[in-house]
Amino acid sequence: MILFPAIDIKNGECVRLRLGEMRDSKIYNSNPLSQAIKFQEMGFDWVHIVDLDAAVNGKSKNKPIIEEIIKKTNLKVQLGGGIRTMEVIDHWLSLGAEKLVLGTMSITNISLVKTVANKYPQKIVLALDSKDEFICIEGWKRQTEVNILDLIKEYENTEIDSILHTDINRDGMLEGLNFRGSKKLAMATNISVILSGGLNSIEDIKKLKTNENSIFKGAIIGKALYEKKIDPIEALKIINSEGL
Repeated sequence: MILFPAIDIKNGECVRLRLGEMRDSKIYNSNPLSQAIKFQEMGFDWVHIVDLDAAVNGKSKNKPIIEEIIKKTNLKVQLGGGIRTMEVIDHWLSLGAEKLVLGTMSITNISLVKTVANKYPQKIVLALDSKDEFICIEGWKRQTEVNILDLIKEYENTEIDSILHTDINRDGMLEGLNFRGSKKLAMATNISVILSGGLNSIEDIKKLKTNENSIFKGAIIGKALYEKKIDPIEALKIINSEGL
């Protein structure tokens, strides 16, 4: 079980969004590298980075910042946001990113995603962001008519590492993880699932470690860390324990 602290970068700053709305963001650190170093000092092994500007516009102005985090920390970087071409994928993996998260591509170019997964086995994470089981793309700006359970069938028996399932209705709201919805997804596929959206208390962490939720690979933790609603040391102690 892995707990991924999140760094969402917008205009070069570390922010958190509410309900995926770019206009509704709060700055938590003007220096994402210093935030990554803080996470490392807390004891985290991984960091989940999203380039929000690239996710929305398809172009990254935060590239130098992300490169710094990869080079200047020992964190394993799981990176997403605007990764839509083989050239960009090759760049980030050659630079040292551990996993790449593909969102829009997973719907608009399924064949290319499969090709990428074959080229880079267990390096690709599918970001399936949904509202009421329907996929949203382009930085959550557009809700599609694609049902998440139908889409994952396209990726069975591939070299995809995992699925990052974000419940947009809970993201940044501190309302608790959507265990029920994500479990429905996890039980419908042989691909590992990471939960995202709403983690808000140590009780969520404890629930992650119960036998009934051992089906999950881990969870993203964002606002609850920034707002100090969860003690990272306590959270990691639970995550790294044998189980509850």
